[in-house]
Amino acid sequence: MSSDLETLERLNRDYIAAVQNGDVKRFSEILSHDFLNTNPDGSLVDRAGFLKQIAQPAKIRGLTCGDVNIRLMGDFAIIHARTTYTSLEGKPGQGRYTDIWARQNGQWVCVAAQVARN
Repeated sequence: MSSDLETLERLNRDYIAAVQNGDVKRFSEILSHDFLNTNPDGSLVDRAGFLKQIAQPAKIRGLTCGDVNIRLMGDFAIIHARTTYTSLEGKPGQGRYTDIWARQNGQWVCVAAQVARN
């Protein structure tokens, strides 16, 4: 179980870094083929739409996560966390996210995510 927890901690760090860096390649490795994301504006995008969003230059910098809570339930896991960042104009921001992971063919992949910002 600790191995799964360590893997999910690493994948969570990779996910946040990939958001900040627009790393479409890394996301293509860790997202399931049927991945869905709920954006802060409430819109729902599929994997292709999410990768298209990520390919755009980031509108934030200094993205970090904290208060990470990983709930491991066998071949299924939910990650809740808080984010902080700075807008390109220098305004601080914060939010929360929930990522849902599943073990498929022996590998953890993110199957869904929801992002909220305030």
